[in-house]
Amino acid sequence: MIDKVREAGGEVFGITSEPHTLASEAVEAWDLNFPIIGDPHHEIREACAKRGWLNIFFNENAGHLRNRKWTSHPKGYYQPGVLAIHKSGRVLYRWRCVPKYSNMAGAGSRPEALYTWEAIRDNLNADIDAPLDVDPLLPYQPQSWPRFLLGMTAHGWFLRPKVFPLMREGDKPSADPEKMMRRVWGFLAMWLMFLVTLPTAWVLVAAIIWVAALTPGLIEIHKQFQNEPDEF
Repeated sequence: MIDKVREAGGEVFGITSEPHTLASEAVEAWDLNFPIIGDPHHEIREACAKRGWLNIFFNENAGHLRNRKWTSHPKGYYQPGVLAIHKSGRVLYRWRCVPKYSNMAGAGSRPEALYTWEAIRDNLNADIDAPLDVDPLLPYQPQSWPRFLLGMTAHGWFLRPKVFPLMREGDKPSADPEKMMRRVWGFLAMWLMFLVTLPTAWVLVAAIIWVAALTPGLIEIHKQFQNEPDEF
């Protein structure tokens, strides 16, 4: 799609809430053919909001990113958004992710590229700003929040839910969804073995203790991830 945008006289930019040093690192590591601009203090985000173009969500609580010290979001991390602006200042397309548990608190899908480009082209000759796209075509549906939470619980060895780490070039993957599901099945098999070999009362007491130990971590995760109302 980038070539199509450039053929039409446009340009593509990525904007991140990371510092520009990390943005530049991402361009090189991912071999991107478009620039990414670091906006750690949200100056670009605030300018877009003041102009009435797009007011994207951001999460001030980056606590669940604690497992990777190299990340840096001084004012919180952006939720996804897409904004296309004509040289006259008219909005050709805009979409923002409304973070909810139903879309993995914003970690779910984004609008399909060809769909977005066609929407931009359709609005080139319009006289008014394009409305906010609230029902875009998505290339895939995000997994359900219970399954997402189950994967994080497995990653924390069923004691404290732990998000999947943000990978950096050279890092070895420490977790993946398939590995976590194998861990879930192993955990269930362990409890089944307990039920078969141990008195039921013992297993019940152990389950109560486990739930009590797990609950604080579940509460922490729910506080750190966003679940915003649609009308916001």
